[in-house]
Amino acid sequence: MRTTFSRRALGAALAVTAAAAVTAVATPAANADTLTGTFSIDSGSYFRMILPSGTASGPFLANGNSTNSDKTITPLSGSLTSGSYQGQVTAARTFFGSDFVTSTKATDPQTGSATAVPTITRNGSSLSGDLSAFGVAWNGQVFNQGAPKPGGGLPGKTSRVTGTINGSNYSITWTSQIVGGPFNNFTGLWHLTGTYSK
Repeated sequence: MRTTFSRRALGAALAVTAAAAVTAVATPAANADTLTGTFSIDSGSYFRMILPSGTASGPFLANGNSTNSDKTITPLSGSLTSGSYQGQVTAARTFFGSDFVTSTKATDPQTGSATAVPTITRNGSSLSGDLSAFGVAWNGQVFNQGAPKPGGGLPGKTSRVTGTINGSNYSITWTSQIVGGPFNNFTGLWHLTGTYSK
């Protein structure tokens, strides 16, 4: 009888523990909130190109056309919409003699793959997101610079969108490795900061 009771008690304890673990995992997701609205891209926002041998800490490719004193930093401005696609996200910036602009599109121009609607999600003061639709047009060519890539992959040095929000002030960062073209295996590092409004 003791053995039977012990096994039953152990089984009950494990069931309670498992239920508690499921509850603990589910709690953060329950607190998540998709932010539908506009994220201004203000001073302090920038793009950097990581060399194929580099990491998120560098080394970076210098852009002789950058207006920043550190030529590896190309300042950005504009606005990003969460919840819908945009014909243009950032204002034109010159990179190696040609202007580039960014957009979010339902069909990725580089791969022809369907993309997810851009979303930024808040969980407390932390931000995450799906920017698989984010792409760059430069010198007659297009490059997906989303995170994750269309289909959900994170090839090479591609990393998920992460960031923080305090009141309406936000900051997000991600990296996206270029696949194909003259910058194959280079990685874009994108840092956007500004304010969020519904």
